[in-house]
Amino acid sequence: MTHSEQRKAVALVSGGLDSTVSLAVAKSEGFDVYALTVSYGQRHSVEIASAKQVCDFFAVVDHHILDLDLRCFGGSALTDNLEVPKGLKPGESGIPITYVPARNTVFLSLALSWADALGARDIFLGVSSVDYSGYPDCRPEFIRSFENTANLGTRAVDDDHKFIIHTPVIALTKADTVKLGISLGVDFSLTWSCYDPTPTGHPCGRCDSCQLRAKGFEEAGFADPLSVK
Repeated sequence: MTHSEQRKAVALVSGGLDSTVSLAVAKSEGFDVYALTVSYGQRHSVEIASAKQVCDFFAVVDHHILDLDLRCFGGSALTDNLEVPKGLKPGESGIPITYVPARNTVFLSLALSWADALGARDIFLGVSSVDYSGYPDCRPEFIRSFENTANLGTRAVDDDHKFIIHTPVIALTKADTVKLGISLGVDFSLTWSCYDPTPTGHPCGRCDSCQLRAKGFEEAGFADPLSVK
């Protein structure tokens, strides 16, 4: 494997805060980043637009937006005709209805397929197991298990260079993630977190994701550019 191939990485980019900071980390570590965004039938397209802007901002090598309609399965307030909970403390009621069944398993499998095709062995995923909504596929044990699966079910099984799933913000609070992003030059005005935008296109301010974002910026001591637009 050549040096250039060793520096390729696939990053899953949703347009949200965590995935954007993870992308910034990949760039800061010298990777040539190939970004993957999945349009999975979520409630709105704002985050897809944000993902495009983020990838342009960081000048990724390539950015694929893959259509995969998970609405045919439903089972989540993000992919079904269910109300997005508002005003609840994140994680207080177990796994929330905004959890999309096996989403990160599906997304990581797609990123793995592209990485394998590229000859890349590094995948970046923006998940947190500290300030998060309680999704089971954001936990370190899941990431370790998927990494093991990746190295058993691909050509890496016969290759000395194994796949690594990088999760730069998994052990960070949202405040620490914001601080890390600021230090890496992230333009947070390009990002989007809200699950259920208002009719005027503004963040609702009350869903899990909005609350976690607001908490992060407040505790980090920075103004959220989306809240002052």
